[in-house]
Amino acid sequence: MGIEDIDPKRVVGTYVAPRDWNALISDPDTIVIDTRNDYETAIGTFRGAVDPKTKSFRDFPDWVRSNPGLHNKPKIAMYCTGGIRCEKATAFMKEQGFDEVYHLKGGILKYLEETPEEESLWDGACFVFDDRVSVTHGLAEGEHTLCHACRQPLTLEDLKSPHHEPGVACIHCHETRTEADRKRYRQRQQQIEIAKARGLRHLGS
Repeated sequence: MGIEDIDPKRVVGTYVAPRDWNALISDPDTIVIDTRNDYETAIGTFRGAVDPKTKSFRDFPDWVRSNPGLHNKPKIAMYCTGGIRCEKATAFMKEQGFDEVYHLKGGILKYLEETPEEESLWDGACFVFDDRVSVTHGLAEGEHTLCHACRQPLTLEDLKSPHHEPGVACIHCHETRTEADRKRYRQRQQQIEIAKARGLRHLGS
């Protein structure tokens, strides 16, 4: 986060179990904040949540400071993938003078695991940092794949883009990569395909 003296062991928000989360975020006195980064929020989020659109967690403190409207309601409810980032975020919010700060215990993953889909207030998929790329209710693997050029999650629709070249470019990064980049990525992708054909895993995949 880049902020010194933020210690969740000393001060932290109130943990809210998945079974109680819907009631909290449906309360009109609550502002719901997604503490994840833009590539994560792009594929799924809780209904009505505020998306800071941060590129990095280090951007979050500045976003909070530049949004005085966050003080307009008495309750702040925050969430992240597994609940760890929220501990730091709620500690920061408490240090900034917010009194009623809550966060989802176990994060989105625990909510998707325990909450029946018909009762869920989650829309979309949850980005995860492993080979699954995304998960949905019941922690079922989502439809997303990963662009190995920019690490952005891709939908099935994204894969149809003329800008998509596996391992080389996608709809998100085709304009920001040089021809030298693409040449390097194509060489890497070729090595990945060779390793895959041999039943091996290439270190760059």
